[in-house]
Amino acid sequence: MIMRFMTTAAVLAVTAGTAAADYTLTVLHTNDFHARFEPISKYDSGCSAEDNTAGECFGGSARLVSAVAEARARANNTILVDGGDQFQGTLFYTYYKGKLAAEMMNKMGYDAMTVGNHEFDDGPEVLRGFMDAVDFPVLMSNADVSGEGMLAGELAKSTIIERGGEKLGLIGLTPQDTDELASPGPNVIFTDPVQAVQGEVDKLTAEGVNKIIVLSHSGYGVDQKVAAETTGVDVIVGGHSNTLLSNSNENAEGPYPTMIGSTAIVSAYAYGKFLGELNVTFDDDGNITEASGEPIIMDVSVAEDEATAARIAEAAVPLDEIRNKVIAETSEVIDGERTSCRARECAMGNIIADAMLARVKDQGIQIAIQNGGGIRASIDAGEVTMGEVLTVLPFQNTLSTFQVSGEVILAALENGVSQYEDGAGRFPQVAGLKFTFDVSKPAGERISDVMVMEGDSYVPLDPAKTYGVVSNNYVRNGGDGYKMFRDAQNAYDFGPDLADVTAEYLAGMGSATPMLDGRITQK
Repeated sequence: MIMRFMTTAAVLAVTAGTAAADYTLTVLHTNDFHARFEPISKYDSGCSAEDNTAGECFGGSARLVSAVAEARARANNTILVDGGDQFQGTLFYTYYKGKLAAEMMNKMGYDAMTVGNHEFDDGPEVLRGFMDAVDFPVLMSNADVSGEGMLAGELAKSTIIERGGEKLGLIGLTPQDTDELASPGPNVIFTDPVQAVQGEVDKLTAEGVNKIIVLSHSGYGVDQKVAAETTGVDVIVGGHSNTLLSNSNENAEGPYPTMIGSTAIVSAYAYGKFLGELNVTFDDDGNITEASGEPIIMDVSVAEDEATAARIAEAAVPLDEIRNKVIAETSEVIDGERTSCRARECAMGNIIADAMLARVKDQGIQIAIQNGGGIRASIDAGEVTMGEVLTVLPFQNTLSTFQVSGEVILAALENGVSQYEDGAGRFPQVAGLKFTFDVSKPAGERISDVMVMEGDSYVPLDPAKTYGVVSNNYVRNGGDGYKMFRDAQNAYDFGPDLADVTAEYLAGMGSATPMLDGRITQK
């Protein structure tokens, strides 16, 4: 369970006075940008030029360029860092891979970033290409890459930079289960985050560095654990869980910064919607005496840098014909929010799972399972474009069909709700199936009342019976912990793209009416 550590103020006072030699630093930070180079809507998906002109959009690289420049102008010493997952999320990534991200990050003058799990979506080769293109270090402490030729000797665990005459130690951290979340290949071995961070802290301290910042793509819960169980870490810049920390936003999951002992944890939601700005003061010994700040929302009050906006518009030209095609309409918002689809039945999950099942039902397939983490945005009411569908389903996953026993289906559902408390992406959205889960019970014992549609009615799941299942190739090959599907019978992983299947299903509906029908129940 993610614990929330609330403080009465966002400012930590450790010493009674401030010495003349105190050092101040402003940490500017982003995380989980996911290729949102253009402005986004309040639903984190595409936002039209008309809506942007009307002041209804957020984020985009052009606003970030302006905001970073303004923040640097009002501060003494600044660094700009990223908590991972620049990759994946829109057609920009599909088309350019990491090239446009590298260009924009170089333009903004980032000092370092950590590797997010999605930086491995296209394997070590694409990550290496990105690393070669950026002007700053890309870091990851908790992995052994010595056996991976593309990364060995190139991907550092930590680095030292200087700012205002002081040395700053930066350490990277990525999810320990990245081998389940992405495609790092068999040669990258991920390790325990606490031990990895402490090991790098000790090395940096031995080199005379007493100001240490961890760039962590491991989630708010792991960040708190690392802060509590290590010594010498001053600041953790978070990512992965898309956590908003704030002292003024009612949707915040905790204060900005969240203090665990003397360690300040910050995180700025996702998609470039905020620029984090943490102001810290250190004494001569490198101890934080003050830490305060707030994420800055990238709304209409932040002017778009004209040159950057023009460059993004230029980069968008090859994508426009695809994404502007109207395929359907919807009477209301189709909810694909992270907080919905990773915790309960969601309207977008229903449409996607129904689309998958409809596509292959004539092949004897009865059940569809889609991981909630593969659903990346909502679609607002009105016309539905192909670009919106590709923002919802950006991963180029293909339909996979296979056969497993009812016992394996039950194990898969147990896996799906096993990390409910962490908001993990393995939460299952389903079709042709309904189930109940109870998170008051231990993981592995939470699923009950599993029913499968046979004919026009639901019947209890038979553990001994063989069922035809459709999912996506990522899940079928063990992603998000679905390892029980790896040994499935008659597996075929090379069906059509899931986004295309969903788009065709929506087009067939013409006018979609999002709905929930009780296929997932929580006790």
